[in-house]
Amino acid sequence: MSADPTQVLAFETDCHLFDGCGFPAPGLHSFLFEPIWGDADSNLYFNKTMLLALLGSVVIIGFFWAAFAKPKMIPGKLQMVAEAGYDFVRRGIVYETIGKREGEKYVPFMVSLFFFVWMMNLWSIIPLAQFPVTAIISYPAALAAIVYVMWVSLTFKRHGFVGAFKNFTGYDKSLGAVLPLSMTIEFFSNLIVRPFTHTVRLFANMFAGHTLLLLFTIASWYMLNGIGIAYSAVSFVMVIIMTAFELFIQAVQAYVFVLLACSFLQGAMAEGH
Repeated sequence: MSADPTQVLAFETDCHLFDGCGFPAPGLHSFLFEPIWGDADSNLYFNKTMLLALLGSVVIIGFFWAAFAKPKMIPGKLQMVAEAGYDFVRRGIVYETIGKREGEKYVPFMVSLFFFVWMMNLWSIIPLAQFPVTAIISYPAALAAIVYVMWVSLTFKRHGFVGAFKNFTGYDKSLGAVLPLSMTIEFFSNLIVRPFTHTVRLFANMFAGHTLLLLFTIASWYMLNGIGIAYSAVSFVMVIIMTAFELFIQAVQAYVFVLLACSFLQGAMAEGH
């Protein structure tokens, strides 16, 4: 059963330096939310992260719908921003990694993936939301699983069973005696470790970033008492710095997640690993 965030918040707001209470450090309770609807024990419920993921999808769809519903030869501001974002993913990631001819068919998926991940990250610094959905590992895991299925399916489609096996294992007869060891390592690295690292790279960065933001935010309030005000001011400056840094990291992580997805698909199309 998850911790009640209202009780946690009450404890944190009532606790200050020199009040005789310990520092209410962020922990796992900061990443657990009571269901908005349903029962957590039954695994059939709807909570804050699900709501943010749903709202994020609506925001992205609404933005691109508004931008391209009535496209103009001379684009307005909204259409210009949407075209710039679309073109950045298409040319800067897909074309550069997969190539124009092969990559064009994957552009819509990669654009959707990029903006979805970015939006899920951005919730961390948006008032009232203030939580990155991708800091819950199930979300990046689900996205990585979609990419994994696409990559494996494309590999078998392009190369057949034997060719796919060689692709997954990095088969190269010139390796001689070390070939079996190399193939075993490559097999586990590609089919087991790769989706795990694809997931954790996004999850760990957003988890750590949110934890640091929470740490300095809580510290700013906790030390807002007596001579601790000076320390509170320093902590608040760190909140501002970390928020700006998070803005950068959120975009970078969306870029890296999609870049890796494209590199996986490009590897599926290659003759050798």
